[in-house]
Amino acid sequence: MVGEEPIWVTAQETKTDPVKFKKGIDETIQFQMEFPSGAVASCLSTYAMNGLDKFYLNGSKGWVEMQPSSGYGPIKGKTNKGPLELPHVTHQTVQMDEMARIILDGKVPEVAVDGKEGLKDMKIIDAIFKSIKTGKKVMLG
Repeated sequence: MVGEEPIWVTAQETKTDPVKFKKGIDETIQFQMEFPSGAVASCLSTYAMNGLDKFYLNGSKGWVEMQPSSGYGPIKGKTNKGPLELPHVTHQTVQMDEMARIILDGKVPEVAVDGKEGLKDMKIIDAIFKSIKTGKKVMLG
């Protein structure tokens, strides 16, 4: 959303059902990331809580909220200027169609698909787990 990579992460893990979510199996992870511009993301990933499919962005020029935000749809959203009126699109279908165009038609992807973005993501995920284990802020970069 800000076009930057995070510079640090902190993270915490919550387990309410240690039988279902044994050691090494995530239940709920809260994590925070700060970016070079000073923007901070506060995030949560859970397999135990329902109704949390939500995205909220608050910025200097307004806000946007989507709920639900990442399921199979339809996605509903609103901003400080009013509701978002967009047609329902199954984003997984769009993703697969774009991948086919890249492979079959030689289309240049908007975001690199060479694994570099995935490697950046894995470094962030590793830092999140390190922060959970150590209880400390983990610097990235």
